[in-house]
Amino acid sequence: MDMDKLYDPKAVEPRIYDQWISSGAFEADPSDERDSFAMVIPPPNVTAALHLGHALNNTLQDVLIRYRRMTGMATLWMPGTDHAGIATQTVVEKRVLAEQGKRRTDFEREEFVGMIQAWKDEYETRILGQLKAMGCSCDWDRTRFTMDETCATAVRETFFRLFKDKLIYRGKRLVNWDPATQTVLADDEVEHQDVAGFFWYLRYPLTEPVECNGETITHVTVATTRPETMLGDTAVAMNPSDPRAEALVGKSIRLPIVGRVIPIIADLHVVMADPESADEKAKFSTGFLKVTPAHDPDDYQIGLRHDLPMINILAPDGTISNQYSWDDWAECDNADSEAILGLDRFEARKVIVDFFDANGLLESIRDYTHPVGHSYRSHVPIEPYLSDQWYVAVKTQIASMADLGFIGDTDVPVNSLAGLALKPLLDGQLKFTPERYAATYQTWLENLRDWPISRQLWWGHQIPVWSRPGSAPADTDTVLYREMDTDDGMVTFACVAANNTDAEQALTADGFTRDPDVLDTWFSSALWPFSTLGWPEKTPLLDKFYPGNVLSTAREIITLWVSRMVMMGQYCVGDIPFTEVFIHAMIQDGQGRKMSKSLGNGVDPLEVIDSHGTDAMRYTLVSMTTQTQDVRMPLAEMKLPDGRMINSSPKFDIGRSLANKLWNASRFVMGNLENTPSLDEVEITELADRWILSRLNATVRDITASLENYRFNEMSETFYHFLYDDFCDWYVEIA
Repeated sequence: MDMDKLYDPKAVEPRIYDQWISSGAFEADPSDERDSFAMVIPPPNVTAALHLGHALNNTLQDVLIRYRRMTGMATLWMPGTDHAGIATQTVVEKRVLAEQGKRRTDFEREEFVGMIQAWKDEYETRILGQLKAMGCSCDWDRTRFTMDETCATAVRETFFRLFKDKLIYRGKRLVNWDPATQTVLADDEVEHQDVAGFFWYLRYPLTEPVECNGETITHVTVATTRPETMLGDTAVAMNPSDPRAEALVGKSIRLPIVGRVIPIIADLHVVMADPESADEKAKFSTGFLKVTPAHDPDDYQIGLRHDLPMINILAPDGTISNQYSWDDWAECDNADSEAILGLDRFEARKVIVDFFDANGLLESIRDYTHPVGHSYRSHVPIEPYLSDQWYVAVKTQIASMADLGFIGDTDVPVNSLAGLALKPLLDGQLKFTPERYAATYQTWLENLRDWPISRQLWWGHQIPVWSRPGSAPADTDTVLYREMDTDDGMVTFACVAANNTDAEQALTADGFTRDPDVLDTWFSSALWPFSTLGWPEKTPLLDKFYPGNVLSTAREIITLWVSRMVMMGQYCVGDIPFTEVFIHAMIQDGQGRKMSKSLGNGVDPLEVIDSHGTDAMRYTLVSMTTQTQDVRMPLAEMKLPDGRMINSSPKFDIGRSLANKLWNASRFVMGNLENTPSLDEVEITELADRWILSRLNATVRDITASLENYRFNEMSETFYHFLYDDFCDWYVEIA
């Protein structure tokens, strides 16, 4: 066999991959009677091309699926992409604004969605091409998209079932609001960052002086990190054990700027002031808490306990507005209040602080570093915001299931959605590697709040609910009705099952209007392990490959995605979607920073393939993957033969050297085997031959053990030493 003297991955790797594809080596056969092994690819977002983190995860998955395929199992590795509602719409909105100077609202909904669809088509093609270039052995003919017809049917069926079980409801709650993308976020879509800020100490005048412990009090001082929210204050609270409480509770304050008269109330939530305390809250507290129920989670609970008004002072874009339940704005008839309307929340903060300072009401300012929630998509600070949304009740007993009580000493009912996700972990059915991530999963589910699933977007699965004022007709097989008391009176909501356009048209003709919001991206992603297999139809593919076996993913989506897949797999199909979750390391640059485009420290896997080859990239990534720490990838500029400058890493030289070594060893072996009989006819008599075969068997044993335990770096190290030390340095030299 003729082999080139120099190894050229660009000439060799694509040819081999094409042979695999043409032979059908990656295709899943549901009629295959062998034991099955199935994985679903964590569907990459169609926002942009893949990065090195995707290359790492998909390489590890490819190693796992090829290993199971080589052991003689019937395998399925399901590929696909995610529509990524917030992220994709935001990217396209920015592009359209930059290129056309227009915003989303300048277009009809269908026209703008068409623009996003074009973006999706472009990047999906690019993403799938990258995965193939990386050597991924997916069943490409079965590629799915979270908004294709098959997945959309699963989404509608799940929503309809949840609505029927009364696990979906609409309610006004305090939510995490992203003013940049103007949509609600779930708790696990909020990233907390330590921010260097301030405590502003503001004086609130009493409506009349109060005698307390021998002194006359004319004002109380509140401490706040968000002065702009004072516009929505509806009370000042103090701890009932505070010595001043007897004199002050029940008295009133006239809120500066606004003029609103608000009460002083007693609530145990308030931390009493103690400048010497190690507790940060007590150390910075004045003993008085401004209560803004519409813009703070703790204040919201106080508002519910004391039946306080809830005044929303913000528009969806984060500007100060009197159009969202600020009923007493007419009382604010002064130039100071008018000047604040329309300002961004942070601009308003400065104006309000200046007002307090100018009027002798700013007592002091103290430096304060504290965690602030940021949107995981737009990265701006989120705003607690009172809003009507659709929710999934995660800790409500499912009526169609037997009541088996609670899980352990938690408040999680066994037969709630949270319980369906938690119990398999505690029963040992679901395992995490490394084991420490099981605690993340468990803690999240034990503390899980109801899941807000509506998003104020145009790109996504539109919520299949129609509404109109008035009472509800009787349910049918395809339409479920529910009456709800809203701010606008009694409203009937109608949920329509999948593939019933006649029912939808009948509702529209009867005066019903469809909800404009779309579902949270994670709602459809939660169905990914079985929606891709054709559920709710009982397809041969679903019967053969569900439940699957392993999920390989990053730790950042244990709560966002992993928990919800287990939850919905149990609820919809009656079984967990996988039995093992492998959480792989994260790739960082040489300084330990997460790779990102904004930092300029990202690496394009296709450029690494251009410079080093696919196998070189894959081997290097696998060799760096341990279960204990993240992967550091020192970066360096590199010039390609075509003159392009790329961002790469000298780490990949390890993989390139190994590929060259394997190529040269193969040239030597193939050159010496041309005139030999079939290996089946060769009698092994030489000591060296017996020795290398024993080393090969030991290597197979050790690599198999490493793969079974997800110890990828050990696997690569074992292979490296067999190739270099045993085979090349000894056996080839002996030969």
